[in-house]
Amino acid sequence: MKTVRTLSPNFDARPDGVRPEILVLHYTDTNTLDETLAILLDRAREVSAHYVVAEDGTVHALVDEDKRAWHAGKASWRGFSDVNARSIGIEIQNPGHRCGYRPFPDAQIAAVCELARDICARHKIAPRDVVGHSDVASMRKRDPGEFFPWTKLAAAGVGLNPVDVPASDAREYGPGESGAAIAEAQRDLARIGYGCPQTGMLDDETAAVLVAFQRRWRQTRFDGRLDGQTRALLGAVVAQIFY
Repeated sequence: MKTVRTLSPNFDARPDGVRPEILVLHYTDTNTLDETLAILLDRAREVSAHYVVAEDGTVHALVDEDKRAWHAGKASWRGFSDVNARSIGIEIQNPGHRCGYRPFPDAQIAAVCELARDICARHKIAPRDVVGHSDVASMRKRDPGEFFPWTKLAAAGVGLNPVDVPASDAREYGPGESGAAIAEAQRDLARIGYGCPQTGMLDDETAAVLVAFQRRWRQTRFDGRLDGQTRALLGAVVAQIFY
């Protein structure tokens, strides 16, 4: 893994006693690596990440891991609202949905897997806490998106294992509906770590969180509806974490 060190000015100290315990994966949503680096190295932009992984697999180290990089923005995971303080951020060069989203090259994913494995080992980051930006900021973000190969990351020993489960039933819930199944799904999402309201109603925020969950765990359909397969997937992910 080739690493280039180019320090960004956009960081500050982590709060006393707070250590990295979350790994957040992003895509850059930019056309070129040069554009990405120009943004993350610009003091006026006030954004950064600990690492950027180029499409050829080169890793650009921008912020030391003991510092707080500014990558997650307004976010929440497992009840922590200052995700930046508790996380390490990896930006993965990709045009994203804004600029022409496309699959990630093999060399890039190999580098991401190696880097992520090293980070998780050094900081003892639990599999449940390897997340996408959309997981911690579901109302705002879509990255790293439905093309990101979470299965390859899991095969490299990083994050939760993929699950493939059949639908629990045929009932499907849409926007504005309420009921026990929706309340149960909201509880499961919160247990996994998502910032999800506990209203018993499939409101806009719950739908956004469901889209984020589906975009990771069922990448062929992510519509924010609560169908039988989504319910089964939620149960399977909860079981991986707690049982």
